[in-house]
Amino acid sequence: MIMAMRAAATSTATAHRGLRCLYSSSFSSFPFSQSQTKVEKPPPPEPSINLFVSGLSKRTTSDGLRDAFAKFGEVEQARVVTDRVSGYSKGFGFVSYTTVEDAGAGIKGMDGQFLDGWVIFAEYARPRPPLPSLNNAYPQGQQ
Repeated sequence: MIMAMRAAATSTATAHRGLRCLYSSSFSSFPFSQSQTKVEKPPPPEPSINLFVSGLSKRTTSDGLRDAFAKFGEVEQARVVTDRVSGYSKGFGFVSYTTVEDAGAGIKGMDGQFLDGWVIFAEYARPRPPLPSLNNAYPQGQQ
């Protein structure tokens, strides 16, 4: 009986070691290595007068965003995107400058800075992708 218990304990330890080896990150023959997986980054946005600002606090207003970015050039428009129900900021917004040079100065001056206690990030805004076509819709006048 004692020998049977020892044999069972030894086989259990070997099974655990096998599972540990299977699930450990040092198991070299695992077919999906994270170092081989490459994620393509989107190309950097082209310089424009429109900036995308992320990392905004819920307390940040459009006027506060305008005042912060006005130190670096003439701001044409500043808008914080807000939730329709609560009215709080969704954490991002857009700033439009009158010139591309002012927009570049705004990025250099505000990217990684604090605004309302939060670190914000500024970059050139990417153009909005085209809306999907409505191929499933009936042509006008037919149904």
